[in-house]
Amino acid sequence: MVIDRIENAPLYYAIHPRFKSAFDYIRQIDINAIPVGRHEIDGENMYALVQEYNTKLKEEGKWEAHRRYIDLQYVVQGAEGMGYANIHHLQQGDYDTNKDFLPLFGEGDQVVLKSGYFVLLFPEDAHMPGMAIGNPKPAKKVVIKIAVQ
Repeated sequence: MVIDRIENAPLYYAIHPRFKSAFDYIRQIDINAIPVGRHEIDGENMYALVQEYNTKLKEEGKWEAHRRYIDLQYVVQGAEGMGYANIHHLQQGDYDTNKDFLPLFGEGDQVVLKSGYFVLLFPEDAHMPGMAIGNPKPAKKVVIKIAVQ
């Protein structure tokens, strides 16, 4: 897992061949006007999910991880807590190949993501996104799904 401000994105370009394109996409779109939903970037190799939601209480959260995609999650507005644990520290459920969704169970840590921050989540990074910091509040986020291969 990597957490940083969007201004520092160039530091991470060399990690994966699609990272530069993913960060360029965030910088080139009208981030405040882009509608909620899925937006194609490079077919199944890379696409964006724009989300607006109210953060939720920790007891409503669910651990997840992905095998086929790296998540680049960028907070546009608001702030949220993000649960984090290595998948090997949690109990794994049944992986859903169609949804690239691995449910996990157990306890982990939490970090805070504020507007202007991003997190890179790799297949070994269990995460619980969208957690409230205090009371639930509105948030907007762009999640770019980047194929591992």
